[in-house]
Amino acid sequence: MKADKFSLIITLLFCLNLYSQKEYVFFGSYNWDKATEGIYVYHLDTVNGKLTKVTAIKDVLNPSYLTISPNGKYIYACTESKIPNSGSVSAFKFDSEKKALTFINSQNSGGENPVYLNVHKNGKWLVNGNYTGGSVSVYPILENGAIDSIAQNIEFTEGSIVPKRQEKSHIHSAVFSPEFDCLFLTDLGADKIRVYPFDNSQKEPLKTEKSSVINTELGSGPRHFTFSPNGNFAYCIEEISGMICAFSYEKTELKRIQRIETHSQNLKDGFESADIHISPDGKFLYATNRGNENNIAIYAILKNGFLKLIGYQSSLGRHPRTFAINETGNFIIVTNVITQNVVVFKRNLETGLLKKVGKTIKIKNISCVKTRIYYN
Repeated sequence: MKADKFSLIITLLFCLNLYSQKEYVFFGSYNWDKATEGIYVYHLDTVNGKLTKVTAIKDVLNPSYLTISPNGKYIYACTESKIPNSGSVSAFKFDSEKKALTFINSQNSGGENPVYLNVHKNGKWLVNGNYTGGSVSVYPILENGAIDSIAQNIEFTEGSIVPKRQEKSHIHSAVFSPEFDCLFLTDLGADKIRVYPFDNSQKEPLKTEKSSVINTELGSGPRHFTFSPNGNFAYCIEEISGMICAFSYEKTELKRIQRIETHSQNLKDGFESADIHISPDGKFLYATNRGNENNIAIYAILKNGFLKLIGYQSSLGRHPRTFAINETGNFIIVTNVITQNVVVFKRNLETGLLKKVGKTIKIKNISCVKTRIYYN
């Protein structure tokens, strides 16, 4: 009954034009020059999929990966990425009413080449994965959104069997469990998923003494990792092998149930599988392939967590490094790094298939995309 009343109130406010919502899209890039724009904010028209530029920010170097705080007020970026012997993480405040993005502060990344950020659901902790440095860093977040100094930094050294790609550990993602009491680190260099209990009440929340490791196939190169909306399953995309590994999940324990190809051809190498996300309704999984294919693989998620291939959609560019599914699940936004273009696709909610909509936009060295709905 309370939910019905709330829905009625929201509907009335919309009718009176006293309550509105806008969806913003945030893009990170490799700008290689602080004098040029690095982070971009666009408005997404949720009817036709059109992207319209709102603002952008300079004086930040290579903000290659972004994440958004749970309350939407702060944007966190991996900065100084791919700069030898360097790396930082930076905080920005986003004012949705004024459409303004402002710099707050930066901290050392704790390792070379930061590539992945995540924020705890309580908004008080930031975790960062360093690819070249092979480490994870944990930071407290202050009340004003600023990043405090490093609370914990753990470095890994193991490698695996693929020369040049796996000479040492390469942390490529840091993902919280559905309960936010555990952190999963994909280590592309060591063919491992590292699991750490996370106690947000402690000054050093990662419980190293209770950590564990899940070994993936040798030479697989686990890259990105995601949980199903119901929390019962998890999926890891493997960059080097071009496979997706599916797991059942219960009480921090992963059990492998399936391993399936992402690529559409009989390729022996050059997969470069990249990003992976699940639709909000939990019915479909999407994964991008770079390299020789440059497409989006589309799967139905069966009740037992297994994946069933539905088809492929060209990314309409080269090197689709990241993509985002918006909060309503109606659109997928893909970033193509080499062709430096962004493409919006409309999702068929019944079949999971994709259709290009809106106008393709150009962003120099585009590398990351995140979306968020703001209510005014």
